Amino acid sequence: MPMEYRQASVDFDRFMEDLKAISMLRTSHQAYTMLQAVLQVFRRRLTIEQAIAFAGVLPPVLRAIFVSDWDIAEERRPFLSESEMMLEVKALRHNHNLSTETAIRDVAAALRRHVDAAAFERALSQLPQGARDFWQVPATR
Repeated sequence: MPMEYRQASVDFDRFMEDLKAISMLRTSHQAYTMLQAVLQVFRRRLTIEQAIAFAGVLPPVLRAIFVSDWDIAEERRPFLSESEMMLEVKALRHNHNLSTETAIRDVAAALRRHVDAAAFERALSQLPQGARDFWQVPATR
């Protein structure tokens, strides 16, 4: 059994603790909703082939979240400004969504701590510029 599967729950718990710390959210429930929303917003802007390639560099539980509840017939959306995409992030379960104003950057910062950096950059290099910009983390993080 590959170690990434054996360690999946432990690794995901570490990711969630990082995400909570970065975003200053109090609970895993809050952080999970934000994570799910950010991943869905990103996924909606990729072709199926691009999304599968991107998913391939994610840790197992994040990969599962990325592809879960995927309506592949949904119309692909363009990359917009961060503020415009943040409206979409906050729309997921809007009555229970406590995503931060910097949710995309928060998830990006946590994600980059938990992926193979070289593989992640290779995957991003095959995607449109908007996809690369989506996962940029300001130098102050």
